[in-house]
Amino acid sequence: MAGKVYLVGAGPGDARLITVKGLQCIEIADVVVYDRLANPSLLKSMKKGAEKIYVGKKPDRHTMKQEEINQLLVDLALQGKTVVRLKGGDPTIFGRVSEEAGLLRRSGVPFEIVPGVTAAISVPAYAGIPVTHRELASSLSIITGHESPEKLDHSIKWDKVTNSTGTLVFMMGVAKIGYISQQLIEHGRSPDTPVALIRWGTRAEQETLTGTLADIEAKVAAAKFQPPAVIVVGEAVLQREELKWVEDLPLFGRRVLVTRSRSQASVLVRRIEELGGEAYELPVIETVLPTDPEVLKHTEQALSSLEQFDWVFFTSVNGVEFFFRHLESAGTDIRSLHKARIAAVGPATKAALAARGIVAESLPERYQAEGLVEQLGEMWKPGQKALLPRGNLARSWLPEVLRQRKLDVTEIIAYETVLPGEDDEELLKLLEEGGIHIVTFTSSSTVTNLIAILKRMGLAEPAEALNKANIACIGPITARTAEEAGLRVSVTAEEATIDSLIESLSGLNRKSK
Repeated sequence: MAGKVYLVGAGPGDARLITVKGLQCIEIADVVVYDRLANPSLLKSMKKGAEKIYVGKKPDRHTMKQEEINQLLVDLALQGKTVVRLKGGDPTIFGRVSEEAGLLRRSGVPFEIVPGVTAAISVPAYAGIPVTHRELASSLSIITGHESPEKLDHSIKWDKVTNSTGTLVFMMGVAKIGYISQQLIEHGRSPDTPVALIRWGTRAEQETLTGTLADIEAKVAAAKFQPPAVIVVGEAVLQREELKWVEDLPLFGRRVLVTRSRSQASVLVRRIEELGGEAYELPVIETVLPTDPEVLKHTEQALSSLEQFDWVFFTSVNGVEFFFRHLESAGTDIRSLHKARIAAVGPATKAALAARGIVAESLPERYQAEGLVEQLGEMWKPGQKALLPRGNLARSWLPEVLRQRKLDVTEIIAYETVLPGEDDEELLKLLEEGGIHIVTFTSSSTVTNLIAILKRMGLAEPAEALNKANIACIGPITARTAEEAGLRVSVTAEEATIDSLIESLSGLNRKSK
């Protein structure tokens, strides 16, 4: 039985601009066939074991001819697979969808066309250019600019197109900008007509060049302006100076590598995107329950006698999350800790406890274990029993200090930190090309794990590649680990919090502009 093919528009570039249905199709696909203009980060939504096939086209070469792509979709579907053909923008706007869908229909393969946000309107919007305006442009034409002059003359009736609408949008026409400008002027457009070229619109590489029909070719040559780009011609371009918005955001133009675990990355990713940056996620930490029988037995014994503890110290959100998973598994009542005072390092850890109805002791001024000692040390008494639910890679500093203060310390390994199994070839490409502008580290383990993953992927000198970017660390301990790994730390957050890290990133970007 034949599978099904979804011809999906990926949107203009920013992965968040794909439609809900488009993303759902990617999530259920057995195979995703994608091109150059589709954001590779969308592929992270594919289910485990799904296949991805790159058929992208560049101006100077094609990975696969269009006829071969058409047949590939048929062949995959006839194997019973659910296939997503992922295209930049909208599949019906110069996306060759008719050819692909036509062969699918003739081959008896069911398909759906899933519209996308076309670059023709969204890319100008990200440059502050509305393609229509009540007074300046009440109509719009979308025109291909990719063909040779002879083909352009055959497919475009310049005498009709030039003045038929207020705004003209040419797709993929950078190399032909001189010819396009010449034809528009010869057929009645004023040489003073405003023009804008927006390159890689909605992505970190977004760049806008403005001019007029008379001088835009010279400006493109002087700036060595390269495709892909959208060309906008018309008075609506004048709105840019007043309406440009994304370029004013603190992290505009920066692709930021986020190395937190998948479950914890969302807050940092959202803050980066709110500030105009493009977050690139590579989870380098995976937290799992321990499997060693001796470790589990030790945890079980501690949980069976919770009423004996005077203190419980949580030093991370993971410590909270996994401690409660162990409680649930053991069928232990949290009220067994009625005698204990509960302390947390950092506001996120305190918030994780509060979500479970537990109010932790006052926060330390410094969001690390040293601050906990400074804030609460005078309250500790020799002989008191302390419980520390921790990860297998946690620092030994806190339990050592507690023992020096003569407390009876019980450590339990509530979770283990392991390397994720997935490699990311796209990241290697970005690092090589300088496409990662900032690398964030939120713990020492994110540093050591990223280095290990890059080596596993075949990168002989990870530090050398990472040092092409700015390195941002959440605190001095993480920064020290990064420096010991050969990284040049550009900025260290004043406080060990996501908010402070984001502020540091914004300041770093302002200095580099």
